[in-house]
Amino acid sequence: MKTQHRIHISLGSNIGDRLEYLQKAVNAMYNALGDIVEVSSVYQTPAWGFNSDDFYNACILIKTSYSTSEVLEKLLAIETSLGRNRNNSDEYEARTIDLDIIFSSEGVSNTERLMVPHPSMQDRKFVLIPLEEIAKDEVHPIEKRTVGELLQSTSDVSKVVKVNERILNPKEKFSLSSVQYLTIEGNIGAGKTSLAHLISEELNAKLVLERFADNPFLPKFYEDMERYAFPLEMSFLADRYQRLQDDIGQLDLFKDFVVSDYDVFKSLIFAQVTLQEDEYKLYKKVFDIMYRDLPKPGLYVYLYQNTERLLENIKKRGRDYEQKIPAEYLNKINQGYLQFIKAQPELNVKIIDISEKDFVKNREDYIWVLNQLVAS
Repeated sequence: MKTQHRIHISLGSNIGDRLEYLQKAVNAMYNALGDIVEVSSVYQTPAWGFNSDDFYNACILIKTSYSTSEVLEKLLAIETSLGRNRNNSDEYEARTIDLDIIFSSEGVSNTERLMVPHPSMQDRKFVLIPLEEIAKDEVHPIEKRTVGELLQSTSDVSKVVKVNERILNPKEKFSLSSVQYLTIEGNIGAGKTSLAHLISEELNAKLVLERFADNPFLPKFYEDMERYAFPLEMSFLADRYQRLQDDIGQLDLFKDFVVSDYDVFKSLIFAQVTLQEDEYKLYKKVFDIMYRDLPKPGLYVYLYQNTERLLENIKKRGRDYEQKIPAEYLNKINQGYLQFIKAQPELNVKIIDISEKDFVKNREDYIWVLNQLVAS
């Protein structure tokens, strides 16, 4: 995962439907930049430095893997897409949307194109009041005072009024808390752990991950599948059962939203591929006893990737013991998952083909996956 930066952004609009422009800008930033962590209330403020209609202003905190300079370029593109026409004049003017970087966790920037913190923020109540709402204790790295302290001492005497209208956080439409327990499954290298991490961070879910790296039989299995298949599958079954009992069994699934990168049924799928017939019969008896006691996912997501992409991903992540996995083995695992899904009509399942997507590198692909999750 790339380094995440926290960036505070001020928004303003005083042309047309001001709230709609603010909302469209926040939606565009969520799609293009990253997680919207905080959204302030909306405030009506007089035009500052020129005569014009009142502005609607707000501030947001965004978490992004882009650098501050990259964020600036994307903000300018969003402004243009929303009808903002910047000119080279230093004079203030009415605008459909105005997006300014106020703070960045990358620190101070002082170039001709980018100045952070915003050099005039301490003199602008239309920035300080919404910013104080979401970042009261944030310290100005040059002034060495908090936002709350800057607001108390500002020379700006403008009248700033909170309005009843509000900006919606775009991720609210992707709320998955109603499913309570979300399982993300997929073949080896499909990206299930990466997606579980992203959803957990953005949608405030409790994260339950498989501890495959702790299994001593895994490297041996890829060297000699026939010999180590049974101890491998039994150890995985025991660990998955215990992990789900410990991490999910103790949670109140009516209050907590949980996302996991595996379901215990994967034990049966892999065992069916790797074990001999007599071994599988014994394994199935043990599995059936354990499975009865475990909570079932409210939504079971299967990330499908074609075998070529899976092999690319496996090579890219560089685990030595996985490099010899044959394509035939991955095909069998995929077939096992699809057969399992067909045989579980009571399970709420979504199959998402991500063969042409990269939701780790491309924010747009991640948003596309979220849309697939909430689609009816």
